[in-house]
Amino acid sequence: MRTKLKITEGIFPMPVLMVATYNEDGSVNVMNAAWGTMQERDSVVLNLTETHKTVQNIKARGAFTVSIADAAHIVEADYFGVESGNKVADKFARSGLTASKAETVDAPVINEFPICLECRFIEYQNNEYGCGVIGKVINVTADESVMVDGKIDMSKVNAIAFDPYTHGYYKVTERVGEAFRDGLKLKK
Repeated sequence: MRTKLKITEGIFPMPVLMVATYNEDGSVNVMNAAWGTMQERDSVVLNLTETHKTVQNIKARGAFTVSIADAAHIVEADYFGVESGNKVADKFARSGLTASKAETVDAPVINEFPICLECRFIEYQNNEYGCGVIGKVINVTADESVMVDGKIDMSKVNAIAFDPYTHGYYKVTERVGEAFRDGLKLKK
C-alpha cells in the first residue's frame, strides 16, 4: 500500500550547490541552492528568482561559480541559505571561508568546497513553468584531496544532498554500482 503525501519539492536527493558571485564592490557573495542541475554536459540550470542578490550579480558580471557542498562545511553551506546577501553585505566574510578568483570567469572559487564549476552566464528565463539562470560550464576544478589517479573520487568529496521532505542534509559517500554496466546483466 502507498501513502499519499503533500506535494513538495519532491525529488531526493537534491544537490546542495554553492553559487558564488562578486558583488558590485568586489566582495564575495554565496548562496545555497538546492534547485539546480545540469541541463546538458556543459550547461547548468539554477531555479532562482531575480530577487536574489546572487542573480543580480550574475547578470551584472556575466559569470558565476557552482561548488558542491561537503559535509565538513555543513554549517557554512546552510548559513549561505538562511542569510540573504540583500540584507547582509558581508555574509561571506562572516562564514570564515576563503575565496580565490576563478581561472576563466569573473567569479570567485570558494576554496574549502572540493569541486567547482566555473560558468559563463547565458540567460535568465522567467515564464509560467519556472525561472532561472542558465550558464555554460567553462572550467571545472577539484581539490587534490578528492582526486585519485587523476579522477574525482566522490567518496572523498563527502558531498551533501538536501531532503525536501524533512529539510535534512545527507552525506553522499558510498559507491554502490557501475553506471552503464550493472544493467547489462538483464539485457539479452
